[in-house]
Amino acid sequence: MKTSDKVRSPCVSVCALDEDDICIGCHRSGDEILRWTSMTNEERRDVLRLVAEREKKVAL
Repeated sequence: MKTSDKVRSPCVSVCALDEDDICIGCHRSGDEILRWTSMTNEERRDVLRLVAEREKKVAL
């Protein structure tokens, strides 16, 4: 797989975990961040769905 085919990280270089172990920048959990490089594209898409849900909760 070419690098350009990989699902890109949502990292925005604002790296700090909150009290729930969720990054305040990209809204991934600490575990999701650690495992990102070894995830399949499907796993990454699943994480991005969770990220979208977390972002909605923060925006409320």
